[in-house]
Amino acid sequence: MPGASRLALSNKFNIREYHMIELRPFAKLGGADHGWLKAKHHFSFGSHYDPGNMGHGALRVWNDDEIAPNTGFPAHPHANMEIITYVREGAITHQDSLGNKGRTEAGDVQVMSAGSGIRHSEYNLEPTKTRIFQIWIEPTTQGGQPTWGAKPFPKPDRSGKLVTIASGFEDDKDALPIRADARVLATTLKAGESAEYTPNKTRKLYLVPAAGAVEVNGVRVNARDGAAIHNEARLKITALEDSELVLVDAA
Repeated sequence: MPGASRLALSNKFNIREYHMIELRPFAKLGGADHGWLKAKHHFSFGSHYDPGNMGHGALRVWNDDEIAPNTGFPAHPHANMEIITYVREGAITHQDSLGNKGRTEAGDVQVMSAGSGIRHSEYNLEPTKTRIFQIWIEPTTQGGQPTWGAKPFPKPDRSGKLVTIASGFEDDKDALPIRADARVLATTLKAGESAEYTPNKTRKLYLVPAAGAVEVNGVRVNARDGAAIHNEARLKITALEDSELVLVDAA
């Protein structure tokens, strides 16, 4: 039956699969509440261990974090991971063992290539909550000198179109560089506007609206839901209301 072939239910997430788009509702995500930090995890992370959901291609972590004022993550180590922080609201202040310091505010993006090893802290030194997406992507090579960088991507500049904000591809010259076979894109869409993306069908894509609601090839994705996408030759993303979203295209 055509309807049965287009719709499947997952035991874990009650995921609905239309073609090759798996909807992961925000309410079904694992998470943790540490008081100062409220986190939801799109994949297995920390105390939320889920061996059946360890990532999507090279995308290993997508955390939806809300950090209370004047709190944050004290210095801790990382190695062999590309870590992209997309600031949705407020600002995050970074400091690391290489001597880098920076404040990344809403609309800006920071990237850390952990390489052979780095220690860093991330604090919300603002008087209000900070909300971020923290995205980890596995690098194509191990080791190497760690690096950190940040860049503004003003929302008006990505209105109505997908803009690459971090990338491992040389052609994406305006994006922050990462050492991965991947790119991270973002857009803001007014209600009724559409953006299109044409990936290689072998790629693994993951899309999360930071705000609003969109339809992706006919599948509704609400704010902070995840959509795991593969074997799709073309994406048409239509805003059902004013929306902001992030998309990862990984091997």
